[in-house]
Amino acid sequence: MTTPVLATDQLVKRFPGVVALKGVSFDLRPGEIHAICGENGAGKSTLIKTLSGIHPHGSYEGRILVEGREVAFAGIADAEDKGIGVIYQELALVPEMTVAENIALGREPTRGGLVDWLGMNDQARTLLAKFNINLDPETRVGTLGVGHQQLVEIVRALGKDSRVLILDEPTAALASHEVALLLEILKDLRRRGIACIYISHKLEEVFAVCDRITIIRDGATITTLETAKTNRDEVIRHMVGREIQDLFPRRAGEAGAPLLTVRNLSAEPAEGDGITLKDIAFEVRAGEVLGIGGLMGAGRSETLMHIFGAWGRRTAGSVTLKGQPHDAPTPGDSIRRGLVMVTEDRKKLGLVLDESIGFNMSLSSLERFAKKGLLDASAEFVTNQSFFQRLRVKAPDLESRVGGLSGGNQQKVVIGKALMTGPSVVFLDEPTRGIDVGAKLEVYELINELTAAGNAVVLVSSELPELMGMSDRIIMLGEGRVGGAFVRGQCTPDQLLHAAIAAHAAPPSR
Repeated sequence: MTTPVLATDQLVKRFPGVVALKGVSFDLRPGEIHAICGENGAGKSTLIKTLSGIHPHGSYEGRILVEGREVAFAGIADAEDKGIGVIYQELALVPEMTVAENIALGREPTRGGLVDWLGMNDQARTLLAKFNINLDPETRVGTLGVGHQQLVEIVRALGKDSRVLILDEPTAALASHEVALLLEILKDLRRRGIACIYISHKLEEVFAVCDRITIIRDGATITTLETAKTNRDEVIRHMVGREIQDLFPRRAGEAGAPLLTVRNLSAEPAEGDGITLKDIAFEVRAGEVLGIGGLMGAGRSETLMHIFGAWGRRTAGSVTLKGQPHDAPTPGDSIRRGLVMVTEDRKKLGLVLDESIGFNMSLSSLERFAKKGLLDASAEFVTNQSFFQRLRVKAPDLESRVGGLSGGNQQKVVIGKALMTGPSVVFLDEPTRGIDVGAKLEVYELINELTAAGNAVVLVSSELPELMGMSDRIIMLGEGRVGGAFVRGQCTPDQLLHAAIAAHAAPPSR
């Protein structure tokens, strides 16, 4: 039997108040793409940090083996010396530097005590060509799209003679064509004998590219499956510990009165270039979920943020919120009137990462806890605690730092912050991006709870199955205009895409 290039044997990692890894064992074969799947909080991030030397030897129990021999990494450099490279979800590139400078960062070639710039560019050009990546080494990284930046990260890791590449949610921010390119690169690496650990919530990608799947739950290894001999339902069952009968459990009821009406809305960026919204019209009623879809750059987020008061300048049209005009609002005005938004980028726009769960949860609703200019800390704590428990946030307590939570639990805090404002209309912009199946189901149940209580939800999603499964009605946008409107159960993915593409290709209005 071939000796695994990397393996773990009963890894246990403890933090104050929590055991993150409870005996994780798996092995990675040479030239294999091996998926690690699990819910948010299952221990995947801790496993990566242990394998890459961030959590050094002595801070955990169990063994890490490279080529069958136990290793004791004192830090990241030790792991890299053994051929282990990591591509994190948050890219670690310097935007102001060129492709070549980023690839060589920390290992710049020198001549006569000075950086050999020509040699650096030549080395980068050779590496890029070796992996069939068509990039100019002298291009500034900040001008590249996220997909190409991801490729620069991979080449940088491989330039260190990595034999193992660990990819953490590598496609979370990529467009579909960029995902396809990345998966082809990984297949090429497999042919070259480079082993990859692929961590992703997107099971369609796992089944498209991975040879085996190891599932961890609550910090422990549950099973390892051969991809060709399993299926999506079995993987999900092992991940969440139960059978999932319906991935999109929408419970629709009778729609009530209109809570938000948008008529002939046109808007443009307040400054600089960007998407322009043109003649957008829709309505969402009490107890209803309106889905908004479209291609990248369609104007989905801009539409929500404009209505919320955080983007652009209105040039035409009107917005009515609960029967009253909603013109030129600020986000604070919207929240006070019962409109709240969960933004697409939770880390940049939704959370203060260095603060506690409690601090973040009540941040948008402090006015409700103020009495005569003073904060009622007791009432704030009681309300925070109720949402903390209701949303089942996996953390020791409200004082836990938000930046230390998994992506799914961070998303729960963002949603909790929105719900604490007591909204009537809730904007959810990509609420399930980067979270696992179990956490997605919890978000879907929250949507059902909101509409059952008579609230209206506007759901933006890039995933057509989610859009079709959780929306009562759907509009598709393209180039800032509506391309089509559809009713639940009366449309196909092809029809939705056709509407988005048709709107995208439509000539600009005169």
